[in-house]
Amino acid sequence: MSNHILGGDDSDDDFDNFHRSTSTNQRPVIQVDPLLLPPSSSHSQLDSNTFSPIEYQSHPITSSQPFFDQQLVRTLSHGNYHPQSPAGEEEEEERWNVFEHHSSDNRSEFDQDQNPASYGGGHPSNPLGTMQDLSRSNNAPAYQPYSDESDSISPGFNRNLVSNTSDQYSSLVNRRKSNLPNIDSNLPLSSTGALPAGHQHSNLNHQSSNKWALEHEEEYDDDLSGIKSIPLVDTPALGVGPSNRIKSNNQWNQSNIKNSNSIKDFIENLFNSKPKELTGERLIYLNDVNRNEREFKYMSNYVSTTKYNILTFLPKFLLEQFSKYANLFFLFTACIQQIPNVSPTNPYTTIAPLSLVLLVAAFKEMSEDLKRRNSDSELNARNAQVLVGTSFIEKPWRDIKVGDIIRLESNQHFPADIILLSSSEPDGLAYIETSNLDGETNLKIKQANPATSELMTPLDVGSISGHLRSEQPNNSLYTYEGTLTLQFNQSNGNRNQEKDIPLNPDQMLLRGAQLRNTAWMYGLVVFTGHETKLMRNATATPIKRTAVERMVNVQIVFLFIILLVLSVGSSIGAFFRNYSNGDQMWYLMQVQAAEGSKLKSFIEDILTFIILYNNLIPISLIVTMEVVKFQQAALINSDLDMYYGPTDTSALCRTSSLVEELGQIEYIFSDKTGTLTRNEMEFRQCSIAGIAYSDIVEDHKRGEVFDFNVLGQNLAKGDAKSKVLSEFLTLLATCHTVIPEQKDGKVIYQASSPDEAALVAGAEILKHRFTVRKPQSIIIEVNGAKQEFEVLNILEFNSTRKRMSSVVRGPDGKIKLYCKGADTVILERCAPHQPYKETTLAHLEEYATEGLRTLCIAMRDIPEEEYKPWSLMYEKAAGTVNGRTEAIDKASELIEKNLFLLGATAIEDKLQEGVPDTIYTLHQSGIKLWVLTGDRQETAINIGLSCKLISESMSLVIINEETFDSTNEFIQKKLLAIKSQKSLGDLEELALIIDGKSLGFALEKSMSKCFLELAILCKAVVCCRVSPLQKALVVKLVKKNVKGSITLAIGDGANDVSMIQAAHVGVGISGVEGLQAARSADVAISQFRFLKKLLLVHGTWSYVRLSKLILYSFYKNITLYLIGFYFSFANAFSGQVLFESWTLTFYNVIFTVLPPFVLGVFDQFVSARMLDRYPELYTLGQRNVFFTRRIFWEWVATAVFHSAIIFFCTAIIFNEDLILNQGWTAGQWVWGTTAYLLTLATVLGKAALISDLWTKWTLLAIPGSFAFTMIILPFYATVGPKIGISKEYYNLMPRMLSSPMFYFSLLLIPIACLVRDLAWKGYKRLFIPESYHVVQEIQKFNLPDYRPRMEQFQKAIKKVRAVQRLRRNRGFAFSQTEEGQEQLIRSYDTTKQKAKG
Repeated sequence: MSNHILGGDDSDDDFDNFHRSTSTNQRPVIQVDPLLLPPSSSHSQLDSNTFSPIEYQSHPITSSQPFFDQQLVRTLSHGNYHPQSPAGEEEEEERWNVFEHHSSDNRSEFDQDQNPASYGGGHPSNPLGTMQDLSRSNNAPAYQPYSDESDSISPGFNRNLVSNTSDQYSSLVNRRKSNLPNIDSNLPLSSTGALPAGHQHSNLNHQSSNKWALEHEEEYDDDLSGIKSIPLVDTPALGVGPSNRIKSNNQWNQSNIKNSNSIKDFIENLFNSKPKELTGERLIYLNDVNRNEREFKYMSNYVSTTKYNILTFLPKFLLEQFSKYANLFFLFTACIQQIPNVSPTNPYTTIAPLSLVLLVAAFKEMSEDLKRRNSDSELNARNAQVLVGTSFIEKPWRDIKVGDIIRLESNQHFPADIILLSSSEPDGLAYIETSNLDGETNLKIKQANPATSELMTPLDVGSISGHLRSEQPNNSLYTYEGTLTLQFNQSNGNRNQEKDIPLNPDQMLLRGAQLRNTAWMYGLVVFTGHETKLMRNATATPIKRTAVERMVNVQIVFLFIILLVLSVGSSIGAFFRNYSNGDQMWYLMQVQAAEGSKLKSFIEDILTFIILYNNLIPISLIVTMEVVKFQQAALINSDLDMYYGPTDTSALCRTSSLVEELGQIEYIFSDKTGTLTRNEMEFRQCSIAGIAYSDIVEDHKRGEVFDFNVLGQNLAKGDAKSKVLSEFLTLLATCHTVIPEQKDGKVIYQASSPDEAALVAGAEILKHRFTVRKPQSIIIEVNGAKQEFEVLNILEFNSTRKRMSSVVRGPDGKIKLYCKGADTVILERCAPHQPYKETTLAHLEEYATEGLRTLCIAMRDIPEEEYKPWSLMYEKAAGTVNGRTEAIDKASELIEKNLFLLGATAIEDKLQEGVPDTIYTLHQSGIKLWVLTGDRQETAINIGLSCKLISESMSLVIINEETFDSTNEFIQKKLLAIKSQKSLGDLEELALIIDGKSLGFALEKSMSKCFLELAILCKAVVCCRVSPLQKALVVKLVKKNVKGSITLAIGDGANDVSMIQAAHVGVGISGVEGLQAARSADVAISQFRFLKKLLLVHGTWSYVRLSKLILYSFYKNITLYLIGFYFSFANAFSGQVLFESWTLTFYNVIFTVLPPFVLGVFDQFVSARMLDRYPELYTLGQRNVFFTRRIFWEWVATAVFHSAIIFFCTAIIFNEDLILNQGWTAGQWVWGTTAYLLTLATVLGKAALISDLWTKWTLLAIPGSFAFTMIILPFYATVGPKIGISKEYYNLMPRMLSSPMFYFSLLLIPIACLVRDLAWKGYKRLFIPESYHVVQEIQKFNLPDYRPRMEQFQKAIKKVRAVQRLRRNRGFAFSQTEEGQEQLIRSYDTTKQKAKG
């Protein structure tokens, strides 16, 4: 730790002496100020070796870091403590033992696995709850909550202590650093990630920190700034250096204020999107919000996701706008127009339209940012109950402050990061849904510390006092450390006693998560607003550029080069004219330049011709594109086909600049939970004793499948099968970890797994109702009669066992084992000669083909003499310290044998409406869909089947490897096999399934290309158990390495934000409670099925429209301004213009502004119905058929051809000047105006040729623009000269409009230009038609579609293939939480009344 943080001075003599003593291996000493020693003290100096890094690492509390014990400080200050004395060591050891015992008593019972894809409980990096410094900077002052001005410790003592420990601590950190692996993927952590609490960046040298970086980090660094900083795992924390306790809070605050007033810091903070890293610890006083606010000024809970604010709008906006080469070029042109004697046109003819362009773009940006602000305001206005005095009152989220105690009820979202104090459940338990954070469908269990779990009323929580010492805000979702100090009076009432309570991730509830199945809870607000862990993981809104925009930028550069060549060529012509024929051209009034100014004159000529030809690049293009995209976004927003009534939500295009890329998507990366599925399970079918039952029976299955009413009738028969039915339903009602809760006369089931809740609800439908859970028994109602079962043992589910069992003693006293799990593990544990095995397997195959989640159900009777010795064995295994899970599994194997197969269940994981049809259509349109989910593998495969992502004919390539080498070997072998199969022409359809750990290896640099090649060869890809970072890296891998591909990411949770922002286009699912993804996305829709119309219709239309708009804009400008270049040869390169300067400006701003706009907003090359009917048309955008370099230069060539015809035809007509009927000569301006109007008629005719849909707007834009020009231009030419502008038009219109030659030219020359274009269009349609030409004919003449329909035949073929494949891989999926469930349910007694809170 830097010395200055603790108030030390590098030049201090004590420090230098101390440092020399340590460097010469002398025993260092601490010099104590003699004034502080009592007169009787015999200690003139103290041994200073009080801080050992090794001691601190193992015993952070008892070492002198990071907090000083007050008694120890007093002892040191009086010189009565020697760290090497035996007494000191014994006292220290005793204090450690006491604290360790206290800590172990308060440790949470329900530890959960720390998976990078899950937000749950877990072991903190420091179980004792001590604080650690998260500083990234050496310059930040230490945060000193406990320092007091009355402390009488010598500054010399503190400096020397730090000096002694500094080098030792740094060397320890450097020795300890290594590649810390990701638990899930084994990827080393990124150096840019936020280190776990306790790590100091100042202590990590560059050489060592390289080990922390991903090997292929450079490949992903462009778009993932902020994404790479998401930590993947909990990491053991190192201790931190000492904290200075001398500086008072006031001094610290003054220092902070002084630093924050620095102009440099202010500017850096203004434009720096990365959150500021704070040092030290955070102190929060309980029930004293005013003091927290007065002393610490914590951040408010207001959250903003806007792109700009009042101060940053102008600089950020101008930087973005002038990154476009066209705007930069016109700014350059506007500047040189202000140079005297250089510009041949009015000095404001460029700067005025450029200002208009920027104003329109600024209006668009402000409008879109206001939408983001409105969305933020809606979120910030949500209400929560906040404790004021001894009662809770409603306050909006934005007014919640650090230190507030809040009350939340079931299904409410957490408004900030809060510490769980107590809840309505036993032992302070609370169920948390984190699908918005990590995609996990099962609920997480959090538990309050026992010391606070008894606070059950507002009066209780309002009476507590003390403080919380917390880590500073950071972006680690899976770690938290804090110490809650509660104060209470001793029995004699004389003074307060403090009790320290360690806090860990089991008590941390993150913003974005949701309270489930818990009536109420109390929590203490720790982090608010942008300091919450969720917001710390959010990245700044990236600036995205479309492929079309990038190509336009490149073509602008080429056009600028052409313009420069034309300008230099014209300047060379002017140079030769001046110095060869200059004397003969006296009428040009050229000043003879001196020899030294020839170069200056040449450069000025170049600038003159650049101004003259500058509109080869259309100034109106950028603003027209912005306005058109804005209107296209408005069309998306107002589309009623994408309106979702149940949530009153319509589509919202937040970033209109990306609309054309919606028509070019090749890869879609989708989340599963909440995006493809509703996360709602329903008990649909079951097979019992070889008979299939269903809630709804289809007509063609009647006689083979029976409804649930028949099941009740069979149950009442009393035969052998009815006994099987009874045992089956009893198993469903008893073998689970569900908690029942009575609410309004109904039983509500609380379950960590939606599968379990569905099974228990299914048993209730079938008259076996689970009603009461006690610590040792459960009660069910069978046809209204209560039956109590004693729960002897619960053999928990895990991913290795793939089953769950419970041992119960029934009302008849018999012991039975009930077991449910995957068919493969259940069948191999069944006794021989099972009567219902074959029929059950057939039903399982049927359920799997329908995409249902299946479980096998079995049981056995256990004799008392068998159970007793096994019970002792199981208790011994449960008491094992090391290898407990393996020991329990082995014991379970001994009892789970000789089972009797009762049947199977089938649960439907309800998909979002229209998902299978949408995925099928997207596949037809050439889009590849990859599913990236944090859920388990079996669930993901099952959903893939049900939503038609994985078809029945596909073979599954499953990668579940444990090491890098095995993953690499598997990928290489599979890739080689597929390539050889492909070369033989016998390639079957494949689906790639890979888990998070293997994906971590596959994303490493040496393997990523092979993995990507394998994935591309597969038709479907499903990545399971992936972290948010891995989602973003997969997107980035495709984006970087698949040339020309456009990617789209869609999700609904905060864990999808990184993926959404990494893709070219991000789509968020709105209309649900968690809107983090929708607010960060470019487009928000409320249902996955709306993606079909968004891409196939709006995307295709936008792409084709923008392509036409851009090509046409370049064409019309080049056509007009090349005439000026041709005219340069006629005027001896004098710089004379053929057209009046303001009329030139009106060309882009007024006369031709409507055709590009109408083409870009209203044109439809085919209708929405046809695009939906023929999704293959979407490949036109993927292949970029409408906008390529070849097509661009074809349009440029057309413009050159048309401009040449117009110029040379008019030049022939006006060669000797045109003599009018009145005997007048026409003059140059008649020629120029005639050429101008001919060009206008030609380019408007070209717009008519490329329009596919004629509406009233098309008529207004094309014929209307010409009619408008013929009215406005004569009026302007008449009025302008009279008010002193455009004097070139003086008396021009009577001469031009009275000439028959003008009208003949206006009729014939545009036709001569366009006849070639019309002939080429007809030739293409007749002889080399594109697919859309054929569809246009079908649409125009309403032709019937004769494509053969073989759906029934194809279904039959798929069914056969499905049965063949599913014999090897059935539809087992069960999202039960692994382990920790038995302790949980045994703490519940639902017969007791819960506190109301």
